[in-house]
Amino acid sequence: MRYSVGDICYVFVSDETLLRINREFLNHDYFTDIVAFDYNNNNIVNGEIYISVDTVRKNSLKYDVSFKCELFRVMIHGLLHLTGFDDTTESERLEMRKGEDSWINEYLETYGKFDF
Repeated sequence: MRYSVGDICYVFVSDETLLRINREFLNHDYFTDIVAFDYNNNNIVNGEIYISVDTVRKNSLKYDVSFKCELFRVMIHGLLHLTGFDDTTESERLEMRKGEDSWINEYLETYGKFDF
């Protein structure tokens, strides 16, 4: 399916704030790097994407990548959620990772590096 961009809002928060959102809206009692709320209207992508900068920072160290690179990946991850990707099962996680890698590679082919 082809999508058009509508209103997408990124909200950068702490671990504690994202944990509270996770508990309140998803009934999940664990830390995560992202929670996305899908408000799509047919093929127009609309949503709110909450990102824990604390977890992004920890994961950048864990995966030995820059904070900017990890943040970019998580931002793409949120968009993929809004376009129907899920990451509940191992096979879904692999598809999500392929989608992330594809968008990152396209960015790098176009711009050459993360210069933001």
